[in-house]
Amino acid sequence: MPPAERPHDPRITVIQQELFDEKKSKVAKYQDLVVGRPGWGALLGFELVTLASWVPGALGLFLRGKLYPLVLGRVGRNVVFGVNVTLRHPHKIAIADNVVIDDQCCLDAKGTDNRGIVIGSGVFVGRNTILSCKNGDIVLDDRANLGFNCEIFSASTVRVGKDVLMAAYTYLVGGDHLYDRVDIPVLQQGRTARGIDVGDGVWLGAHVVVTDGSRVGRDAIIGAGAVVVGDIPEFAIAVGTPARVVRDRRSEGAAAGGGPQPPVPGP
Repeated sequence: MPPAERPHDPRITVIQQELFDEKKSKVAKYQDLVVGRPGWGALLGFELVTLASWVPGALGLFLRGKLYPLVLGRVGRNVVFGVNVTLRHPHKIAIADNVVIDDQCCLDAKGTDNRGIVIGSGVFVGRNTILSCKNGDIVLDDRANLGFNCEIFSASTVRVGKDVLMAAYTYLVGGDHLYDRVDIPVLQQGRTARGIDVGDGVWLGAHVVVTDGSRVGRDAIIGAGAVVVGDIPEFAIAVGTPARVVRDRRSEGAAAGGGPQPPVPGP
């Protein structure tokens, strides 16, 4: 007897339905997908503020520092926004003190009833990095450091703990496609999401992928190019596809640096 078909999680937005809804005007679609609030006042305010996104140099830094907080949910002291930082549903983005959002980043808190994106103090978000919500939440805890070209997707809750180091091209996939049926394409079968938790002090190497439902314990190290499926214990060193634990950092060999070493996680 074939397994029962899993239902689509109704909390997760389906972008195709939103983009091609014939009942909505182009302006209404834009407001739903980008601005996140109805009304001409919200639309005009958003457009005026984001005009500063492309301005280069010190003038651009100054303008974004003054204007972006007008549409964001909360912004602390000493927050720096680089050139062409894209904001979506900005009223659901909260940023604490001493944060840097580098050039070409996208902060997308899109959703109907989600909390959105919460960025703690001392966080660095590297160039071209994307934080993307589909009615989910993303939490970057204090002093997290995201390298360039990273992506965090959330249709549930994705948490990156304190002092986490994410190297370039790391991808946290906080959602999944259903694929139980074979009579229709995967694209048409909906989504599901369980969330991701990356514990404090973790180091994720370059090109690491963390799949939906996974948990990485505190102070673990994931080697470059690994794919995390499931749980990685705290203080573990894990490598490969799928990632498997090869050592405990608290063991005598790991502490002394003796024995064969796993691949270097990356910059």
